[in-house]
Amino acid sequence: MREPEDLYALTAAAADVPQGLPLVAGLTGFADAGGAVQQLADYFAATVDLVPVAVFDADELLDYRARRPIIAFEQDHLTSYTPSKLVLSQGRDEIGRPFLLLTGYEPDFQWERFTRAVLGLMDRFGVADVTWVHSIPMPVPHTRPIQVTVGGNRPELIEAMSVWRPSTRVPSNVLHLLEFRLAEQGRAVAEFVLLVPHYLADTELPAAAVKTLEVVSAATGLLFPTDQLKEQSRDFLARVDEQVAANDELGQLVRALEQRHDTYMEGNPLRSPLTDDEGEVPSADELAAELEKFLAIRRQSDDEA
Repeated sequence: MREPEDLYALTAAAADVPQGLPLVAGLTGFADAGGAVQQLADYFAATVDLVPVAVFDADELLDYRARRPIIAFEQDHLTSYTPSKLVLSQGRDEIGRPFLLLTGYEPDFQWERFTRAVLGLMDRFGVADVTWVHSIPMPVPHTRPIQVTVGGNRPELIEAMSVWRPSTRVPSNVLHLLEFRLAEQGRAVAEFVLLVPHYLADTELPAAAVKTLEVVSAATGLLFPTDQLKEQSRDFLARVDEQVAANDELGQLVRALEQRHDTYMEGNPLRSPLTDDEGEVPSADELAAELEKFLAIRRQSDDEA
């Protein structure tokens, strides 16, 4: 019988992983409305110094014919081959706090064995809690903030942030299985489902990336700068507004979605505890400044005691 740990290889960096870190996860595969999960992975790859801790075996888990790796051809010869990767890494947030990150392809095969492998890695590193994200298309307008459905077993997040709580049956993600197993064991897990405008689901929507980072911060306390993404989102949505304004049919659709959204939200006056009175999330610099102020007050209190 093949053991779960045979699905991955630990790197030398695994010996230096601190105990009790939060784990953030997002895997690309079945659906990724607005490119939320892919943008999350790209953001971390570009802004965080990620150190691989465990690398999973693609030959065991991936259907290459369904998701073919990319190979580059230059005039008369092949120049590079980019294999698909599924990696558990360690990174640090804006103020240096470490966390674990699971990103890459969603396994096509051996879901139960893969889940046992991840649970084993969590035991090895004493993972404190798991936060994972994905996104689905919904009949909501781009002119309103992206909302979320929250699953898992962290009621404080569900009560504060979940605006839509359906009872339904849906095709699953492998991280649904991981969440189910974690809940069976009574371990802390939070699932965030971004509700992305259906007519923008096939685009790379910067607002989805911003929201993904916001919910990760809400669940973990980790801080990540989003100012650049917010600027990209404003530019992107301005271009969408121009297209809507030039098309009466699109304009009618958006107005109908706005009316339905606003009517629904009147009965769901939820606001994330991270937002201010205008509904804006403070930047990482602002949050870091508040944290430093808090720590300074604590140090002063300790000195006076």
